[in-house]
Amino acid sequence: MTKHFEKVETLVSNIPDSSKIALAPDYSGCPMEAIRKLIKRGVTSLHIIGVPSVGFQGDMLIGAGCVKTIETAAVTIGEHGLAPRFTSAIKNGTINIIDGTCPAIHAGLQAAQKGIPFMPVRGIIGSDLSKHRLDWIEASNPFSESEEPLILVKAITPDITLIHVPLADSNGNVWVGVRREMMVMAHASKKTLVTYEKLFDGNLLSEESMAPGTIPSLYIDGLALAENGAWPVGLFGNYPPDENHLEIYMDMAKTDEGFKEYINEYVFEPKAAE
Repeated sequence: MTKHFEKVETLVSNIPDSSKIALAPDYSGCPMEAIRKLIKRGVTSLHIIGVPSVGFQGDMLIGAGCVKTIETAAVTIGEHGLAPRFTSAIKNGTINIIDGTCPAIHAGLQAAQKGIPFMPVRGIIGSDLSKHRLDWIEASNPFSESEEPLILVKAITPDITLIHVPLADSNGNVWVGVRREMMVMAHASKKTLVTYEKLFDGNLLSEESMAPGTIPSLYIDGLALAENGAWPVGLFGNYPPDENHLEIYMDMAKTDEGFKEYINEYVFEPKAAE
């Protein structure tokens, strides 16, 4: 095995306070075991980037007081509804929010991926959102003879991408399948830390069917085994969300006291996933 392979606790020790962290949505690759370790460690002042939205993991970090700023298109717990700790934090003014859209967040990351300062997009034009984003600039298409307005979205460069994937191999490559947003996140970030479900027997880049969905080890800065590491939100192609547990969370996280009880039970004195 390579030097990339660590324990989850060691992996998240590479995430300092005030880091700008890119996180995937609940239907993608959520490193929930790593998130619990971050909360337990007491990380603070994070700037979370939801790519393009964030759910359970973001809500837990916010509730635990780990987040200063969140940049995202949405924060929900899927069909379970609005994220309770995020909603409370916004109402109380305890976190900053940078409101984005799905295309704008993807465009900003793609700009960073390509090493350019901005990416033009169209769909935001005419919305109130562009009036409140001073880091977005309205310009015209220089290749058009008519006035063709565009929004120039500034590149988004996370300090760290933190994801959970189904497979890694002993060379440090990781497989994300069709969840290509995680590949863009890794390319755009200064550092990428990954927890993985299983170790693949072979080289992912040598398998014709696996290589297109594989992030090469060149972009990976740390790996840790975390079986069932996305619980309770589930992992595509491996196991579904634990809907019963998410209902428990939604009920407990309605109040500050209930959320504290939840993290005491499932983070500081963790129960095994059933």
